Amino acid sequence: MDRADVAIIGGGLIGCATAWRLALAGASVVLLEGGDVNAGASGQNAGSLHFQIERRFLENGDALADQAARIVALSRLAVDDWRGIEAALGVDLHVAMHGGLMVAETAEQAALLERKGARERSEGLAVETIDGDAARRVAPYLSPSIVAANLSRDEGHADPKALTPALAAAARAAGATLRMRTSVETIERRSGGFRLAGAGWSLAADRVLVAAGAWTAPLCARANLHMPLYPVALLMNATVRTAPIVPQLVQHVGRRLSLKQTYAGNLLIGGGWPSRLAQAPNGGFDLSAKPALIPESLTGNLAAAVDVVPAIARLDLLRSWTGVTAISADQLPIVGEVQRMPGLWVAAGGSAFTLGLTFARLLAGAMGGAPASELDIVSPARFEHLNGFMG
Repeated sequence: MDRADVAIIGGGLIGCATAWRLALAGASVVLLEGGDVNAGASGQNAGSLHFQIERRFLENGDALADQAARIVALSRLAVDDWRGIEAALGVDLHVAMHGGLMVAETAEQAALLERKGARERSEGLAVETIDGDAARRVAPYLSPSIVAANLSRDEGHADPKALTPALAAAARAAGATLRMRTSVETIERRSGGFRLAGAGWSLAADRVLVAAGAWTAPLCARANLHMPLYPVALLMNATVRTAPIVPQLVQHVGRRLSLKQTYAGNLLIGGGWPSRLAQAPNGGFDLSAKPALIPESLTGNLAAAVDVVPAIARLDLLRSWTGVTAISADQLPIVGEVQRMPGLWVAAGGSAFTLGLTFARLLAGAMGGAPASELDIVSPARFEHLNGFMG
């Protein structure tokens, strides 16, 4: 049986970044990926660096918004992690941090921006609330319908197709072993550690990190644990290339919209519009099948984009695609060690691109014995009651 200090399940951003950090610190690391590096949500998302509180936390009342504000401390750390990642890896990842605007089109939405900005500033995030005219001075491409905006000068975007492969290469160079097309069928607790196994292989490890996106909950079930993560299918769109017109990240406080322009000139349009998960023959969802595009999501997403940035109406749509991610029961990420099963760590549940580098750095440190109190707000401990009958 092979052996490692740490086994990581999942070849996405968090898995590869944690493998890199741990290997740099001298740990023996084996990363196991059922498909290929970056094949899941880490490579299918649009690369937004959204440090402001997301719209999805605001649409369900103040209680969830107040809870979401508590992860702003992680966003502050993520700003620095993103500013340093290209130098750390020695790779151009097309990181652009020219600021971000969350816009409003109504007085009610503008009031929501005021409350959101106050929450963020109380947590130390630099966010300004400005009126529509000031927003258009910052971003002349915005529609006359925009009446207010929250401005964060640190937000931006990066290339999700480049980041995770660069992290994987860095992890290998630091001494980590990455095994592709290696599905984990068994996770067993053993004295002093764990045994992982699949078809024709087994691995003993002192610690295990499950960072497999939408597959995290089924993998935790193999360790006899409930993890309240639920798959969701989303839509993304890309226009043809055009001259630079949108240097900032643009979001909407009341409508589902995220918008940015890539280094190549394409405008990426998303914001959480749903696609339809495939059904498994025996019930539930088939996470390995491509989700189906919902026409109303496509038209709704593009309409929101044109209403906010009218110049988009002149551009042809190049392609649309769907992808699968996971959200937790309370919509906050789940990151940290499982109290009921010491040595088993989890990282999934949303914000994994924006906060993934920070999660990985803190996880690697915590696995090595360095306290990471910053992760307390997203700890799996808040769901510990779900495993009270699991034995």
